[in-house]
Amino acid sequence: MNIRYLEIMEAIEETGSFTKAAKKLYITQSAVSHAVAELESETGTALFERQTRGVKATSCGKALLEESKSILVACRNLERRLPHIEEDTPIYVVSSITFASFVLPNILKRFYNMHSNANVKVKVTRASSVLDLLRHGEADIAFWEGNMPRGDFEILKLGSYELQAACSFDFFADTIPMTLEELCGWPLLLREKGSAIRDTFDRMLAAESLEAQPVWESVNSFSLAKAAEAGLGITILPKEILSDFFEAGRLREVKIKSEPMYNQMFALYNKNQYITKPFRLLLDALQLDR
Repeated sequence: MNIRYLEIMEAIEETGSFTKAAKKLYITQSAVSHAVAELESETGTALFERQTRGVKATSCGKALLEESKSILVACRNLERRLPHIEEDTPIYVVSSITFASFVLPNILKRFYNMHSNANVKVKVTRASSVLDLLRHGEADIAFWEGNMPRGDFEILKLGSYELQAACSFDFFADTIPMTLEELCGWPLLLREKGSAIRDTFDRMLAAESLEAQPVWESVNSFSLAKAAEAGLGITILPKEILSDFFEAGRLREVKIKSEPMYNQMFALYNKNQYITKPFRLLLDALQLDR
């Protein structure tokens, strides 16, 4: 199927003449005749019939013209968009859950303030899946937290966030810092294994030959904070997530005798990948945020 042939058919129908169709399209009449002959050969039927006042589409020709309308409209729309296809291309973002909870919204808000027509598609998933999606080309950029990731990536450091232990006021009233071993003796409300938050906490425990046995695991940090508020145990979450609970007097910090727990935050993209103009604008905005 030749799209140009469909355009020729359309011009014949509009003008009622092979000669006028040729003039409209700035081609020869023989080219018009050849196109019709090729289409009639492909369809195995007559598409136009000559009348005293020119030519008219047969019933089969009308059916083909009707089906071709949407194709021609789509092709013309695409042709108009071709010079702007890169500018209109979406930026595909994948983010870990915690990063998307309190960092990514602010990043994108500032980006949209600078580039209101930007088209960003976001997928939020577990940290353990983020890098796989990036490696397989299902995202242009990934937002990751935890240890420096391994892989053939370009990496932008975006700062860090602190992890804190928290519980309700009536669950644990002592303000004296506890050891990690003592902490493990209490009911723990933790993020799932494979999450950046859990990995950081587990590494700290492993350094002292300890292992957490949580009574509640969740992929949702807010549900853990609410479980702690209900007096079900002690949770370990980012300070930014717990701050509203602290300020409202619904949770209190549990002091721990250890080095502060931090997770680094990164933006990653594959080396040697093509950087579209919209993606370059996002990378430039991230450089300003650093």
